[in-house]
Amino acid sequence: MFAALAFYSAGVWRAFFAGQLKASHVAFYWLGLLCDLSGTELMRRLAGGLHWNLHTATGVGALVLMLVHALWATEVLRRKQQPTLRTFPRISITVWAIWLIPFITGLMLGSRRAL
Repeated sequence: MFAALAFYSAGVWRAFFAGQLKASHVAFYWLGLLCDLSGTELMRRLAGGLHWNLHTATGVGALVLMLVHALWATEVLRRKQQPTLRTFPRISITVWAIWLIPFITGLMLGSRRAL
């Protein structure tokens, strides 16, 4: 799960500070999504299945949001329209902040269960 945080954050913040979306940023988005999906599947197996609750719902929502974001970034990069390439990193910050909510709540729930 921390690999997802590292890759996704790297893509979002590198794009933001570069001021323009680049192929390396999109690669980080896809790597973050892949790590998040892998981590989610591992946690599902450890938990003995999928248990629907608020965290599960927000987590699934975050995965869908990451997928849409990565697909959208790929399309923006493919079209190479300069205004959109420059605007996309600012939008990514919002997507990243929303994605952090289930990530942080998952950490809090996991640490509470460990105590």
